[in-house]
Amino acid sequence: MVVPLTSPAFGLGRPWGTFVEPMTLAVSVMGLTIAAAMLALILVSLRRRGSVVPDTDMTEALQDRLWQIAESEERYRVLVEATTEVVVQRDGQGRITFASEGFAALLGVRPLELIGSTLSPQVIERGASTLRADGVRVVEERLMPVDGVPRWFSFIEMPAAGRANGPSWLRAGQDVTERVEAARSLDEAKSRAEAANVAKSRFLATVSHELRTPLNGILGMADLLLETRLDPEQRTYVEAFRTSGKALLGLVDGILDFSRIEAGRLDLAAEPFSVAALVEGVVELLAPRAQDKGLEIALDIADDLAASHVGDADRVRQILVNLAGNAIKFTQAGGVGVSLARAGQGPGEGLVLTVEDTGPGIPEERIPILFEEFEQGEDSASHEGTGLGLAITRRLVERMNGTIEARSTVGRGSTFRVVLPLPAADGAEAARVPRLAPRKVLIVADSPFQAPFLARRLSRSGAAAVVVDSADAGLDALAGVAFDALIADRSLGDAAVRRLAAEATRSGVRCSLILLSPFDRREFGAPNAAGFDSYLIKPVRARSLFDRLLEPGSAQARLPTDATAQPAPAEPAPAAAPGRRVLLAEDNPINALLATKALERLGAQVILARDGLEALAAAEGQGPFDLALIDIRMPGLDGLEAARRIRAREAETGAAPLHLVALTANTGREDVAAAFAAGFDGFLPKPLNLRALPRLLDRRQEAA
Repeated sequence: MVVPLTSPAFGLGRPWGTFVEPMTLAVSVMGLTIAAAMLALILVSLRRRGSVVPDTDMTEALQDRLWQIAESEERYRVLVEATTEVVVQRDGQGRITFASEGFAALLGVRPLELIGSTLSPQVIERGASTLRADGVRVVEERLMPVDGVPRWFSFIEMPAAGRANGPSWLRAGQDVTERVEAARSLDEAKSRAEAANVAKSRFLATVSHELRTPLNGILGMADLLLETRLDPEQRTYVEAFRTSGKALLGLVDGILDFSRIEAGRLDLAAEPFSVAALVEGVVELLAPRAQDKGLEIALDIADDLAASHVGDADRVRQILVNLAGNAIKFTQAGGVGVSLARAGQGPGEGLVLTVEDTGPGIPEERIPILFEEFEQGEDSASHEGTGLGLAITRRLVERMNGTIEARSTVGRGSTFRVVLPLPAADGAEAARVPRLAPRKVLIVADSPFQAPFLARRLSRSGAAAVVVDSADAGLDALAGVAFDALIADRSLGDAAVRRLAAEATRSGVRCSLILLSPFDRREFGAPNAAGFDSYLIKPVRARSLFDRLLEPGSAQARLPTDATAQPAPAEPAPAAAPGRRVLLAEDNPINALLATKALERLGAQVILARDGLEALAAAEGQGPFDLALIDIRMPGLDGLEAARRIRAREAETGAAPLHLVALTANTGREDVAAAFAAGFDGFLPKPLNLRALPRLLDRRQEAA
C-alpha cells in the first residue's frame, strides 16, 4: 500500500504555510522518519524471507517513494533546525521518544542516546507562562546546559498523537537570552531613572523651600523698609535689592515648575475665570518693565469672547508672562503687542494668544530648538535666566492639549502664537460692545502696536479709524476731513501734540484725547491746559477708550480709578483692624520678625509661637484669637498636625472655630490640598504678600 504524503499520518494534509510554526515542523519530521523506516523495513523483510518480491515496476515505485520520503525528511529536518533550536517529544511516562540535535547538545549527548530516557536540562529560573486559547502553552525558562553557561529559552508545549502509554507531549523552543537580558536591562535602567527622577524632584522641592524661606525675609523686609521715610538714594537701593530678590524668586519658581512637569506632578485646575481680565492684568503688570526700556506694550482683546472660560488661570497667566516677558527682555526698540481672540466657533472653540515684538528676530535654524531646555536667545551670555521659560511654556501648553508656534524674521521681530482649547463656561456670553458708528477717529502716533490696536478696536465697534505716524500728517488730516475725535500720542513731543489739539478745536473735533504712559502722566500736567478733553493711559483698556469717547464730559471725574495709572509713593498703611489678636506660629526668627512688624503696623496684637506645640498651648491658654498664621514646616509638631489638633479640640469643646491660615514656602497644588485637608481656611505662600494681611485681619470686609 502506498501512503500519500498528504496523509494526516505524516502531518502533510495542510497548506505549506501552516508549517512555519516550529512545532508543526517537528511533528512532520517525525512522521516522515517513521514512514521512511516502515518502507525500508518492508523491502528488507520481503527479501530475507524469500517471499514473492513485487514485480520490477512495483519495486521501483516503492524505491522512488522511499527516496521522496527521505528527501522530504531531510528538507523538514533542515527547516526545524533552522527555525527551532530545541525540540523534544516525551510519552505519557515522560520518556523521550524524539530529541533534536539542539536539545541533545544541552545535555552533552547524541540524540539517539536520549531515546527512552527522562533526562532534562537543569531549570535555574522560571519566567512568564501563558496558556493560549488553542491549548498551546508558552513558557520561558533559564536552563543550565552542560557547558555551564546559563541561557534563557522560550518554549511552546502541545499534546501530540497519543499511544498506549497515554498522550505524548512535544516541546520546542529557541534561545532568547539576548532578548530577556536586554528587557531586564531596560527595566533596571527605567527603575533607576525613575528613582533618580523622584530623588531629583524631592531635592528640588527641598532646595526651593530653603531658598524661598530667606527670600521671604529679603523681600518682606524690603517692602517694610519702603514704607518708611527714605531719601531718594536710599529708596533706589532698596528697590534694587527687592528687584533682585524677585528675579531670584522667579528662577526658583521656574526650576520647581520644570521639575514638577518632568515628574508628571503638575495638576491643572478646571475652574471658570475671565481670560480677558487675566490678560489685561498681565499686560499692566509688565507695562512698567517695558516702559522703563522705552518700549510700548499694547493689548487687543476681541469683542466676541465669552465672559469666562474653564481652565487653570494661574497656568494661563504663567504662559503669557513667560512669552510677553521674553519679548520685553529681548526687544530694545519699538514695542510688544499682545492680542487675545477666539479660535473657531461654538462653545468649545478655545482661545488664541498672540505675542508680537519688534526685537532682533530669531534665525530660522534656531526656531526648532527655542522650546528646548536651557535654550536662550542668540546672545544668551548677555541675558539672565536659566533658559527654562519657553520649555516650561511649551509643556504647559501641551498639558492643556494646546499648540504653540513661533515665527520670526531677523531684524524685524518675532511672533509667538498659542492656541488653548479652553471651553466657554456654562451660560457665559460675550460682553456688549458700545457702537460708535458713524464716528470718525484720527489717531496720531508713531506706534508699532498701540495705534493699530486702537484702530482695530474702533473699527470693530463701527467707527472709522485713521492712523497717521507724524504730527504734520495729523494736521493735514484734520484740515481735510471732519473727525469726531482725536487721539494723539505724547511721544510725538509736547509742542506737536499741543498744535494737534489746537487744530482739532478749530476743526470742530468734539473729543480730543492725549495718549500717555504712566510716567508721562505726572510730567504732562492737566490735559485741559494743553487743549485736550481727557487722556488715556498706555496700555489702553477698552473700557477706558469707550468711556472717554462716549462721555468726554464726565470722563475726567473717573480718571483716578484707571487701573493703569502710576501709583503714588507708598505711605505707611493705616491700621486695618486695631485690637485684633493674631497667633503667629513661625520658627524662622527673620520671618517671624517680618510678619510681626507687618501685623503690628496694621494695628494687630501678635502672640508668637516658635513651634507647633507652643501654638497649641497658646491657642488653648491665651485665646481667643481672631486669626492664626501657622507655618507648615516647624520642628517638633508641624503646622499640619497642629491644625488637626486645634480642629479636634474645637470639636470636643464646642468652641468657635479659629480662622487658620497656612504659611509655607511649598507652593505646589498638593501642598495647598494638604493644608485644606488638615483644617486650614486659607493658604499664604512665601514670600509673604503683605498686601494680603489687611484682608485677613478684617474678616467682615472679606465676607462682604
